[in-house]
Amino acid sequence: MEIVRDLFAQDPIFPFALLLGIILVVPLCFERLQLPGLVGLLVAGVVFGPHGLQLLESGSEAMKLLSDIGVVYLMFVAGLEMDIAQFQRVRDRALGFGFLTFLFPLIAGTIVGRWFGFDWNASILLGSLLSSHTPLGYPILSRMGLMGNEAVIVALGGTIFTNIPALLVLAICVGVKTGNFTPVELLILIVSLSLYSAVVLWGVNWVGKEFFRRSGDEEGNQFLFILLAVFVAAVGAQVIGVEKIIGAFLAGMAVNEVVESETVKEKVVFVGSVLFIPMFIINLGLLIDLQEFAKGLASFGLTIAIVGALLGSKWIAAVGTQWLYRYTRAETIAIWSLSIPQVAATLAATIVGYRQGILTEEVLNSAIVMMLVTATLGPWVTARVAGALPLPEADLGAIATTFDETEAQVGHLFTVVVPVCNPETERYLVEMAALLARSEAGQIVSLSIARSIAYMEVSALDEAIARGERLANEAVEFARSMGVSARGILRIDSDVALGIVHGSREQNASAIVMGWSETTSLRSRLFGNAIDSVLWGAHCPVAVTRLLASPMQMQRILVLVDRAIAQSVLSVRVAFILASANQGEVTLLYAGDRHTSPEVHEQIGAQLSQLVAQWSGSTPSQIAILADDDPVGAIVTASARYDLAILRSTRRRTVAGLEIDDLTTQLLRQLPLSLVMLGEPE
Repeated sequence: MEIVRDLFAQDPIFPFALLLGIILVVPLCFERLQLPGLVGLLVAGVVFGPHGLQLLESGSEAMKLLSDIGVVYLMFVAGLEMDIAQFQRVRDRALGFGFLTFLFPLIAGTIVGRWFGFDWNASILLGSLLSSHTPLGYPILSRMGLMGNEAVIVALGGTIFTNIPALLVLAICVGVKTGNFTPVELLILIVSLSLYSAVVLWGVNWVGKEFFRRSGDEEGNQFLFILLAVFVAAVGAQVIGVEKIIGAFLAGMAVNEVVESETVKEKVVFVGSVLFIPMFIINLGLLIDLQEFAKGLASFGLTIAIVGALLGSKWIAAVGTQWLYRYTRAETIAIWSLSIPQVAATLAATIVGYRQGILTEEVLNSAIVMMLVTATLGPWVTARVAGALPLPEADLGAIATTFDETEAQVGHLFTVVVPVCNPETERYLVEMAALLARSEAGQIVSLSIARSIAYMEVSALDEAIARGERLANEAVEFARSMGVSARGILRIDSDVALGIVHGSREQNASAIVMGWSETTSLRSRLFGNAIDSVLWGAHCPVAVTRLLASPMQMQRILVLVDRAIAQSVLSVRVAFILASANQGEVTLLYAGDRHTSPEVHEQIGAQLSQLVAQWSGSTPSQIAILADDDPVGAIVTASARYDLAILRSTRRRTVAGLEIDDLTTQLLRQLPLSLVMLGEPE
């Protein structure tokens, strides 16, 4: 073991390789145990750190650099996920809530600090840790179509008015600790921070637009510009005397206004979420001494006081917001649940306070416990109360009409692209595509990808090309036998998924119909499969199918809708196309838990009725609403009498990598009938 430790101490490549291995393997193992991957990274830091196997050292230059990049990235992502447009709509009310949810936790935390014998500087910093929050529950509300609810927008908008003042308090406390604090210094700091914030928020916007106008929309340039903006903003924050995490947070907000490409944003977040942010979390684990951790938590006094102060003060702020703006009790609980998770800003500020010697190891340990408790409790409460929140008003009939008009005015022939690679599933795919193309008087394009890799033998490539041409031609002949216009194309590409995405774009596809591939291999689980890549990269709707019988024989069609009814328009439209072609029937099914209020069920029924009235025509249809504590089980039971189920693909990511249970994923595994999963471009 000593030899191994010497290698790790002498060459930074060894600890870096270990970090990569931890990030790759540990979260997967913990998620299989139904535990967040974040917890696994913390545990790994403890196990491999100076108080465990001593293979990683938080004080090393390499670890400091990687951890600093991680904390900057963490705050950048927190700022990037601010929805500025939504915030502008309820700015005044968000300001009111932000003031309350900053002030009360600040006071409560300060009282706790003084009660346990900390000085005023440490006590106030402790209070500022409780003031900020990361609304981890917002993906749940987004999936349920509740992002238009005013109370939800106010809670999310209030994040801006809590995180920035909390970070300002951190800057002041650090200044006091280093002896650089006077009233004049405070005034200079506030003025400097105001000017600096304006330069970052508006300067990045202007410089970014000018840069992209002159250099083009190449994604590599945009990616590098975002990284440069983040780290220049972080350096600028340190120049004016505040922590770099403040600059990273402001840079995240500014980038929202500069880069329009969601793909580029996803790539930037991806690099941070899979590499640098996990390294910061691991470094946090390196700081934990289990013996001291056990001693600090033996009485649970400080930890219970901090967690209790946080939950109580955030509740008082939520109730105050309810009293000011006349929100319902369910909306009040939702506001509270969104404001209690302590992840991004709290993690960053805690580690800064600890490194500066303001906060003790006991406070650090308690903050970690608070983070784990609130990061779990917040989304859980959000999910429980979401069923009682009223849906935003939406005219689904108007949306459906707009959908039809858009289809009719696209200005080109309706084209369904069918990627073909498996002769056994090709026939059913073409039948499904033919039903869709025929309804719009369109055409089918069978797309075959011949995969070519570096140093590939010419004979192997020739064989792949010949096989691809044969599959494409067979699909064309079969489509024409069904009376649908069709043609085949062959692409040579090093990546099958990119070949499908690019080929569909070149053909100006209106939709893509592709077959199912089970994600069973280790490579697929770690890096995703072709379906994942096509769903993320396609410019048009994608229908991923698992067909157990001919689509021409499917007459009983079940459409699974969630509370985001407006996002289910495509699913309902496809269902009525298929049912009309086969003289079948359509059932629209919503399955929620028993916490969903009867009023919300009535709203859902009314909105679904608008869609049925728009498209049903002479096709028999019905609406079913179920309330069950096990929605997946209820759907599986209800699906027994149907031939085909249509559901919508959902895509979500949270700031800290915490995963939200995906209903779609569970249904894909358990439904025993033919399936069509529809994904739409972002």
